[in-house]
Amino acid sequence: MTRRGGKRALVPELARPPARVPRKLRVAGDVQQLLSEHLLALEDPRLLGAGVTRVELSDDLQSARVFVRIAVGPDDPTRRQDLLRALRAAAGRLRHHVGRALGLRFTPELHFHYDRGPDAAWRVEEILAEIRGEGGEGG
Repeated sequence: MTRRGGKRALVPELARPPARVPRKLRVAGDVQQLLSEHLLALEDPRLLGAGVTRVELSDDLQSARVFVRIAVGPDDPTRRQDLLRALRAAAGRLRHHVGRALGLRFTPELHFHYDRGPDAAWRVEEILAEIRGEGGEGG
């Protein structure tokens, strides 16, 4: 690989411009950040301690699956349901806020889901620890 002036680049990977991040991922990150910030501004006690863990956008950017989790305080099924009810009730205001901040032609419709990923990861770790414990005793 040569640069302007005929000089060779020492490390070809560094001479190339960085690959562009797909628009879908950039917008999803922006939506996540905006929602996280705006959740703090809502005065609903059911939203206390809640956080947005990730956002998945459809290819046409018109639908967003917003994953939330209770980060502070007890995490029981009743509180999870209350959290999702509060978010669904505030979905219009949150969508309006996202639309104004991002200036998109179409603001994605927000669909809220409780993020169970960390629970599953914790359970896998628990099972692996049990397996390691059983393997050590039998030897």
